[in-house]
Amino acid sequence: MPETAEAALTAETSRSKDADKDAARRQRERIERLLAQPEARASGNLTLADGRVLDYTLGAAFLPVPGKALEAAEPDAAVMATHYVMPGVAPAARPVCFAFNGGPGSASIWLHLGALGPRRVVVPDDGAAAAPPHAVVDNPETWFEAFDLVFVDPPHTGWSVAAGDEARKRLWSVDGDVAALAEVVRQWLTRHRRWGSPVYLAGESYGTTRVAALADALLAQGVGLAGLVLVSCALDLQALSFDPGNDLPHALFLPAFAQTAQYHGLLSGALAASPEAALAAAEEFVAADYVAALHAGARLGSRARSRIARRVAELTGLPRALVEEKNLRIDDQTFFFEALRPRGRIVGRLDARATGPMAASRTRDWEFDPGIEAIAPAYTMAGLAYYAEVLGIAPEARYETLSHDAHKGWNWNRGEARGNAYACTRPDLARALRRSPHLRVLVASGRYDLGTPASASDWSLAQLDIPPELHARVTHRYYDAGHMMYTNSAELRRLKADLRAWLAA
Repeated sequence: MPETAEAALTAETSRSKDADKDAARRQRERIERLLAQPEARASGNLTLADGRVLDYTLGAAFLPVPGKALEAAEPDAAVMATHYVMPGVAPAARPVCFAFNGGPGSASIWLHLGALGPRRVVVPDDGAAAAPPHAVVDNPETWFEAFDLVFVDPPHTGWSVAAGDEARKRLWSVDGDVAALAEVVRQWLTRHRRWGSPVYLAGESYGTTRVAALADALLAQGVGLAGLVLVSCALDLQALSFDPGNDLPHALFLPAFAQTAQYHGLLSGALAASPEAALAAAEEFVAADYVAALHAGARLGSRARSRIARRVAELTGLPRALVEEKNLRIDDQTFFFEALRPRGRIVGRLDARATGPMAASRTRDWEFDPGIEAIAPAYTMAGLAYYAEVLGIAPEARYETLSHDAHKGWNWNRGEARGNAYACTRPDLARALRRSPHLRVLVASGRYDLGTPASASDWSLAQLDIPPELHARVTHRYYDAGHMMYTNSAELRRLKADLRAWLAA
């Protein structure tokens, strides 16, 4: 290499290294500024459905996530936690519940301002898009009646951030996420002197993935847990991911497809009579015939194949020719685009009651989910207004309601595993149930959830590696709404009633 070219390359390399160091320094300074901020505080009260008035103090602050070694001087991240605490109550008399949403890459604003918190965002009950302006109102069905509440935004959700690329890689993983959030729980309990309180964990969607593993991790650290609430379970990713050679979701989604088809008027005869009729028929077919047919593959005889195709078409409202074309296997994308194609509509994923218009060209490109688009603007705008007006928190940094970068960059492997793998925290949940005789679990599933269908959750819970008597500590309840069943006010009331009954049992 000529001397001048070599010198230019050396200079460019040096400039690149300097730029990387400068970016890392700025990110570290940002972490330090966030952690140095005083806790934002406010107070309020609300009236429950029975007329009782509850006072609360509200606070939000950033907590440090230690580096790879707990004694590391520089934290890996600054994680924001928002809490509601009942004043004047002894810790032993007041449980505390830590709540996490999913994604991965989702802030906790959904559970915070959807179901659990003293205030909630108003959206239509039927899954239709909420029209602006958006606002929060008192939530008489708040879980604050039962617990003090802590809503945690993992790194790169909400305003939480990691210290740099190396820290982000550690934190954007199943195990790294759990280790970080276990430390957040520990620090919050210490900072607020709440080690004497019963501790609960609540998670939604991927939040259930993390809560199952987090429960086991906290128990291993000596943190006793009273209960877990799992909203829209995602314990076994294999049960939810349509991939070549993985027939499991084809069987587990079919009951949800049938109930959705009935909702949209696609079924006929006895199947059209009610959602329950469609669901029961689909579950019976899956158990009696469909699983065996999928397992048989090309060994399935022509008459049996024809019978299976006809029944799948009857249960989903899809053309029989399409079922044949898809080799008897209807995946979620096929259902989203084909179920309402004659009407020019696509079916929502997280709330299958919601639909959106197809492009004029009727493409099959999944550009957005009508189920989440119907509510995301309402939650984001009302939530940001709430933080600004009530707590005075209004940074210029973008609030990551749903971080697509975090979701795309997630490492789904566990332990020393490498390559492609289906993340599964079902063993963690089973181990937590076996090691803690006082731990109980409440599971909530929406019947119109095509992201984590109720039937897939049924299957995952049935596979828990626990003795029969421990299954009595797991309660599963179902709701006539989508992934966020609490967006429907009637189902929100049912969810609260089920929570109250579970706690009293």
